[in-house]
Amino acid sequence: MTSRLIYLPLGGAGEIGMNAYVYGYGPKDAERLIVVDLGVTFPDMDGTPGVDLILPDISWLEERKAMIDGIFITHAHEDHVGAVGHYWERLGAPVYARKFTANIAARKLEEHGHPDGVLTVVGPYPETRDVGPFKVSFVPISHSIPESSGLIIDTPEGRVIHSGDFKIDKTPVVGEAFDESLWAEIAKDGVKALVCDSTNIFFKAEGRSEASIAGEVEELMRDAPGMVVATTFASNIARLKTLAVAADKAGRSVCLLGRAMRRMVEAATETGLLKDFPSMVSPEDAQNIPREHLLLLVTGSQGERRAASAQLANGKYLGLTMKEGDTFLFSSKTIPGNERGVIRIMNQFSEMGVDVVEDDTRYHVSGHANRPDLERMHEIIQPQILVPMHGEHRHLREHVKIGNSKGLTGIVAVNGMMIDLSGNAPTVAEYIETGRTYLDGTVQIGALDGIVRERIKMALNGHVIVTLIVDENDEPLGEPWVEVVGLAETGTSNAALVEVLEEDLGQFLMRAEGKTLRDDVKLEKELRSIARRTTQAEIGKKPEVAVIVSRLG
Repeated sequence: MTSRLIYLPLGGAGEIGMNAYVYGYGPKDAERLIVVDLGVTFPDMDGTPGVDLILPDISWLEERKAMIDGIFITHAHEDHVGAVGHYWERLGAPVYARKFTANIAARKLEEHGHPDGVLTVVGPYPETRDVGPFKVSFVPISHSIPESSGLIIDTPEGRVIHSGDFKIDKTPVVGEAFDESLWAEIAKDGVKALVCDSTNIFFKAEGRSEASIAGEVEELMRDAPGMVVATTFASNIARLKTLAVAADKAGRSVCLLGRAMRRMVEAATETGLLKDFPSMVSPEDAQNIPREHLLLLVTGSQGERRAASAQLANGKYLGLTMKEGDTFLFSSKTIPGNERGVIRIMNQFSEMGVDVVEDDTRYHVSGHANRPDLERMHEIIQPQILVPMHGEHRHLREHVKIGNSKGLTGIVAVNGMMIDLSGNAPTVAEYIETGRTYLDGTVQIGALDGIVRERIKMALNGHVIVTLIVDENDEPLGEPWVEVVGLAETGTSNAALVEVLEEDLGQFLMRAEGKTLRDDVKLEKELRSIARRTTQAEIGKKPEVAVIVSRLG
């Protein structure tokens, strides 16, 4: 039977976040598989209230558990490694990562009680792992977190390069610089396909180096009159170092606030990546340092409600407070969808008299390649096929157009679209049903299970609970009683909504036929309908209604 080489995104293609990619080689429906990244994305109160995390739907993979030869994690951002602990038991394959990424992944596996020996630490190229029909190497590449890697995936059909998240940065402060000669060496014998980051395809200026912002940050630290508080992505170790070194040069002590940030700094230190980081003071000691000699590095650059920046905006965190004349620096870019939370925090600080600085062109550089850098990567690799990933549909489509303009054959592949990379041009092999899984408390639920949808309906419309007891003769025992949640207490009758509901429901029960009172389904349906009609008439809302019928005897 003829073998084929397939690429299947289950997350991260047609969206930014929740990355999960599958490569396979072998006869149709009998391919040996490897997984690249298992990430998460984060919920919002509008669309996914109460949800803790959003994970890719791996049902297709789980059905082929015995065919998976390995899971490769390109770097330690949550949208690439965050689902490893949640999903390892369902997939069961060995996990491979470089040292720093492995440190983060190991903690996630440990948190979920997975056994030792699951994770293998792999050195950079030219070290190679043979897994099934694949030979896989981690190639250092610059990004906004240390030890990011692209992957060389050698197959019987040719070499595939999976870029991972990257930028062309030759002075990244922490981590490995982009080595153009190394990538050229890797590509010299020909590359079948380049599966490539598309995040910044619409940015037409060349990307800037992490080192380029040091001067501006030092000036701010030196000139700010009071305490400086700075927030960035907890995983951006290079930025944390840039901020801390600038503070140290300006005579400021550095205090780190936020569990995620401390964890990343610890991991970078343990693995030898973070060197010459200024010494830090504890939150307790920071309270005794003059404000003009203090920098707080805090979590919460995206407006997260429980992060350190939000706690400071609400008044106090670990005994530390913001005051008039202090400066709060957002050394980060606001991810689309997070604007509301970030603006809320900005306004809270403004009301305190704190100066908020958010000019990301001076104090932030992206970890993703802009269009000129992506075009440069195309020139270095010169792939036969270009497959954009890590982007919304508009990013992927634009990336293909740019590739086509330079003579590359490209294809837009979104989540669930299996691409056959065999032969001279990519084709769509089939479509896989995929979607999202929600972590809701400690339980994983499907996006189509209806739980979150019902939660949204209750939030929008309120909730009415009707309780009725029926005796052994199928007669109501007393009046029904009603509780309301999230609804106005008084309506157009100028009487308590609960009383109006109980009156209307009682009137119905007095005239209800015996066959209705004997049929729980019919009875609940009628009570629910009346409760909704009455509430609509009283306060203009059609609530969600729960009816509880208890029978004696």
